[in-house]
Amino acid sequence: MNPVQITVVLPVYNDVEALKSAIPTSLAALTEFGRSFELIVAEDGSTDGSRELVEEWEEKDPRVRLLHSDERQGRGRALNRALAESHGEIFCYYDVDLATDIKHLPELLTRIEDGAAVATGSRLMPESRIIRSGDREFASRGYNTLVRLFLGSKLRDHQCGFKAYRTDVLRELVPKIHAPHWFWDTESVVLAQRAGLRVDEFPVVWTQGPGTTVRFKDVYGMGMDILRMWWRLHVEKN
Repeated sequence: MNPVQITVVLPVYNDVEALKSAIPTSLAALTEFGRSFELIVAEDGSTDGSRELVEEWEEKDPRVRLLHSDERQGRGRALNRALAESHGEIFCYYDVDLATDIKHLPELLTRIEDGAAVATGSRLMPESRIIRSGDREFASRGYNTLVRLFLGSKLRDHQCGFKAYRTDVLRELVPKIHAPHWFWDTESVVLAQRAGLRVDEFPVVWTQGPGTTVRFKDVYGMGMDILRMWWRLHVEKN
């Protein structure tokens, strides 16, 4: 059996409708890319049939793997679990609603093959094309400005759910990542930059998924995450 070159992870929570498209679309895109791969669906706490759908796919395609948890893990914990179970030399994940156009997958993976330690799509570069509501746009730009200001990042967009890593690099970073949920994305790319690693950012076409909203507690929580990481990096280490 050939070693797996690419691990792709879809973090899932009650996303059965999105999975119906995301799994076959991902399999087709990865097959066309021409490397050996595994598609891990990191599903936790779903009650809408997501688990059962992935189990059906497992039975008919050995490249599909279910990673189930009875309890809600959060995005960060789900990715950590998937990393521990992964076999690929490249670890990649993206949002199950395929908000980032899947046409960008070859570029994401090729950037790692060409020497980047981390690659991420960006919704906020001049060449990016995004379709979303005004409140999301305002919140996103404000958040990313604060990350650059407080955490010294050079990236424009830290939370785009379309990222790839050299697996060995990510395994070294994960013990330093504290966030269990959405801030995991930001921590991973900030820590990679601080370690002097090559982090590539490139523009993507991105469309806001249905039912996506910005809540005050989310904005507040992410702001607190930035401050906690700043404290950890600049105060606790001294």
